[in-house]
Amino acid sequence: METAVLVKKAKKGDREALVQLIIERKEDYYKLAYVYMKNPEDTLDALEDMIVILYENIHRLRKEEVFCSWSKTILANCCKSLLRKNKKLVSLDALREEAGESPFGFKDSQIVLEQHLSRLSGKQQEAIRLRFYLDLDYQTIADILKIPVGTVKSRISIGLQKLEKALGGERFE
Repeated sequence: METAVLVKKAKKGDREALVQLIIERKEDYYKLAYVYMKNPEDTLDALEDMIVILYENIHRLRKEEVFCSWSKTILANCCKSLLRKNKKLVSLDALREEAGESPFGFKDSQIVLEQHLSRLSGKQQEAIRLRFYLDLDYQTIADILKIPVGTVKSRISIGLQKLEKALGGERFE
């Protein structure tokens, strides 16, 4: 069924329509939350929080066609809120221990990249993860983060320059 029709039904209180909207994008939501939370349990907690917020606030959504970016923004905010609440710190050793369990299958080179990435500002990390881990375009990232596209490009560019310098001038795409 078309997204706009499902959103209209959900706004009128149809729970099944909202469930269907969420299920259609469940993999995208999981990947987005995992980029922030870095473990399956916290990822699912963030998704639960997002679902509750969507259910309670779907009636406030004015334009049905922006449901996807609206819901992803809510999810990103839920992740940030949980991270602030838990003040999570993921050590390099913890990444190594979970290397075999990660859905992205961390390898040694990825662990080194994560170590260098963690030295960037939180805003640069966030933009780079959304762009390169989830392959989101600049406009989608701007919509999720509620910032101008130019700011997204700037954060990514500066972050990549810092990473390149930290990695000894190795160029990566």
